[in-house]
Amino acid sequence: MKEKIKSIVDNIADEIIKLSNDIYDNPELGNEEYNSCKLHVELLRKHGFNVEENYLDEKTGFKAEYKSKKEGPTVAYMAEYDALPGIGHGCGHNILGATSTGAGITLKNLLDEIGGTVIVFGTPAEETNGAKVTYAEKGAFNNVDVAMVCHPSTVHQRSGTSLAMEAIQFEFFGKTSHAASSPEKGINALDGVINAFNSINAMRQHIRSDARIHGVIVDGGKAANIVPDYAKAQFYVRAKTKTYLIELVERVKNCARGAAMATGTKLEISNYELSYDNLVTNKKLSDLYCENLSKFTDAKIHDQDNSFGSLDAGNVSHICPTIHPYFSISTNESIVGHTIEFAEATKTSYAFEQMKIAIQALTLTGAEIITNKELLNEIKEEFNKAEK
Repeated sequence: MKEKIKSIVDNIADEIIKLSNDIYDNPELGNEEYNSCKLHVELLRKHGFNVEENYLDEKTGFKAEYKSKKEGPTVAYMAEYDALPGIGHGCGHNILGATSTGAGITLKNLLDEIGGTVIVFGTPAEETNGAKVTYAEKGAFNNVDVAMVCHPSTVHQRSGTSLAMEAIQFEFFGKTSHAASSPEKGINALDGVINAFNSINAMRQHIRSDARIHGVIVDGGKAANIVPDYAKAQFYVRAKTKTYLIELVERVKNCARGAAMATGTKLEISNYELSYDNLVTNKKLSDLYCENLSKFTDAKIHDQDNSFGSLDAGNVSHICPTIHPYFSISTNESIVGHTIEFAEATKTSYAFEQMKIAIQALTLTGAEIITNKELLNEIKEEFNKAEK
């Protein structure tokens, strides 16, 4: 099986590299990835996938599926392809998406023999309004047995954790007045925002150390001599588990409610971005991927450090067993994500060799899940018991 997978990857490598390079050369922001989506769809159709575009009303999303004639589990790979403003593919989603599509095509070439189904989900806008959230809410992963995505990095790294996150917006409404001659006739919306910040800052002392709250004032008034009748603040609230996030969000909202009461302002609370669940890595699935990765490379596989970021793959991990490991695209470990240097690293021969290795490991993992019923049962048993 190992040698067969390597042969398939070698045969499609030029197409996968071209896919990554073409998307790199034409970076598109989240929900605007029309060309990037088209390139993935065209390649998957060429290799025999049935593709549904505009998937679940995501205009730059897709679902590509190949179902063999033999019954078996369903393995899903998640492709991202959105870029960042100003620096293009500084998060490497060009090569990430190509890796997922490459794994899907490779596994597809095994299915007529081993059975089962493979799906490649095109998941737009990971950097902003991650489509995986919408997909998870609308049932895209309900019949998926395992889901995988492998992100570029400077090292090969195990799938770890991410924080659950909610993006909360507070809008305070007051009344304008001349700030010098008639201040008593005004109701200061900015005071509502400032009091909310002060209350939240005081609360930080009494939250768990693995939680995070951070925000900005988006609108604080127009002129210093006018009592502002409108002010807006936006916060990210993050926590290690979804359960604690729900508790923490309510406490943050209460800070804003108290601030509105204290200042006589009216308050509107909303979400300005989709909320992300914490990533619950399936350890059994993660161990399987790492074992398979070691069959194709002697490189060290690092444990993940504490992660305080958030991923839309987290929402998938609450629906089905999921992993989100990392693969190396540079030997320079000083390079960090969301930089031009990181984007440039995705075009190197080293990155493409490591991409091929990641594709091989993802494919072998998918194949073993399909052919080993006992292994899949153990993965699902862990998923059902996991703290979320």
